[in-house]
Amino acid sequence: MRWVLYIVLLVGFIGSIIYGYQEHQEKNAILIQAENNYQRSFHDLTYRIDLLNEKIGTVLAMNTPENLSPQLTEIWKISAEAQADVGQLPLTLLPFNKTEEFLTNIGEFSYRVAVRGLEEEPLNQDEKELLNQLYQNSTEIKRELRSVQHEVLDEGLRWMDVEVALATNEPGDNTIIDGLQTIEKNSEQFNTSENEGAFTLNSDAGEKEIKLTGKNYNEQEIEDFVHKRFELDGDIELQVTETGEGSDIPMYNVSFDTGELHGYAEVTKQGANMVSYMLTRDVGEKKISLNDGMKQAKELLNDIGYEQVEMVESSQYESVGVFRFVKVEDDVYYYPDSLQVKVALDNGDIIGLTARDYIINSSSDEETDFQDNLSEEEAKTYVNPNIEVKQTRKAVIENDLGEKVLCYEIFGTMNDQTYRVYINANDGFEEKVEKLQQSEQIYGMS
Repeated sequence: MRWVLYIVLLVGFIGSIIYGYQEHQEKNAILIQAENNYQRSFHDLTYRIDLLNEKIGTVLAMNTPENLSPQLTEIWKISAEAQADVGQLPLTLLPFNKTEEFLTNIGEFSYRVAVRGLEEEPLNQDEKELLNQLYQNSTEIKRELRSVQHEVLDEGLRWMDVEVALATNEPGDNTIIDGLQTIEKNSEQFNTSENEGAFTLNSDAGEKEIKLTGKNYNEQEIEDFVHKRFELDGDIELQVTETGEGSDIPMYNVSFDTGELHGYAEVTKQGANMVSYMLTRDVGEKKISLNDGMKQAKELLNDIGYEQVEMVESSQYESVGVFRFVKVEDDVYYYPDSLQVKVALDNGDIIGLTARDYIINSSSDEETDFQDNLSEEEAKTYVNPNIEVKQTRKAVIENDLGEKVLCYEIFGTMNDQTYRVYINANDGFEEKVEKLQQSEQIYGMS
């Protein structure tokens, strides 16, 4: 029996050694794979910054507008790939957001300029100067990345060591960390407020004048308005605060708690428009249909002054229905002027509303000069001939440049799928193509 016990212990000991060795090998394999991925991402990033710098330099040397768009589109593509490379490096603990912002800015600027039609609207002097700055800054980043790459290859530096150093805050020199911090400083110098407007797709959006109608309400009048709107008892105390200077819409923020129901609302100071509200309570099992919920939402919007709206999207999340409405005027659907309503499907209560986009965008619609040079039949000729057109209506959307454009919204089918195509009503440009869901989406249902 003693010999049997010795043999069992020996076998167990040898087994534990083999198991430990295998675990060690597997751990090493994982670490090697991670290191290889880090090295690949870094060297890809270095290559793409090189290519980005070269492409920007090429654009600066060009003089023919029709040749610029493909180059700028390529710059947009490369900047997106470089951002993906940065995202795969172990930089969670190392601030590198300025460099990522720099790459984002390059992509947004090049895309915006590439799609606008450079033959009709060529690069202006400010844009040329900005491109020159981009070239100089990318040259600095390229030089620093090349320096870090040389050190990595020459000294066999590992990115796993960088990850450990960042996590433990170990003192001492680290070539990779020092190099990336230098790149971050260079990027920060370029991302200044002077260049910010040039990168924004719709740079005047934040300065848009929001016109409201009606008298200015004081705090007590807003309290009375909220008590009446939510049918609160007079003894329910409200917490009311006014937005400070600099707010694009002067509002009152109102909150209350009845014990069973907690509420929060935003009401404009001028006109007492309901910008948003949220009511928090336990929602029971579904007892009404999504369609009945939509009718409740439409009734609420009519009651609070949003009358010319139609529902365009609906979804269900467990026992809550979410509906998106847009303004409809003269049979034109204004998609930027949208509202969202949440309805509890246990009893039909409206538990949420967001109308900010409607308020901001509808105030400027009358000032926008929408061009309408195509007939409906002419617009259909710009749709893929393989799509069988089923329905057409006019709609205002925001294009990729953040501009409002009047389009023909064309619904059609192809290969048993339904598509929505937006054709610019002025020049026939295909602004967007979307594949639609076959049925309403329902989430959280077992």
